[in-house]
Amino acid sequence: QVQLVESGGGLVQAGGSLSLSCAASGGTFSDYAMAWYRQAPGKQREMVAAIAKTGSTNYAATAKGRFTISRDNAKSTMYLQMNSLKPDDTAVYVCNAAFIRGVGLQNYWGRGTQVTVSS
Repeated sequence: QVQLVESGGGLVQAGGSLSLSCAASGGTFSDYAMAWYRQAPGKQREMVAAIAKTGSTNYAATAKGRFTISRDNAKSTMYLQMNSLKPDDTAVYVCNAAFIRGVGLQNYWGRGTQVTVSS
């Protein structure tokens, strides 16, 4: 139904920047609330940033001020600009799309892209 493909991960030194992209296909992107989650070994999955259909945004406390989430509905793509990266940002970053279908909330997930921040 909905396919999400992340890109842009890699290895970066502490203090550096990366820009992630999540390309969606198979649905109506403008209907989705979108979010970036991350999963690091031994840690709970964490929502890093989210963006509503309206464009309103929410950030995890650790991300606010450093990360910027955005979306381009015409391109069916969500972005995460990450600046001032820290080693604790190391994780697999996963794209999420959420929307109502029928009576339930549907969630779709990408496979993730690895971000590694070296000290």
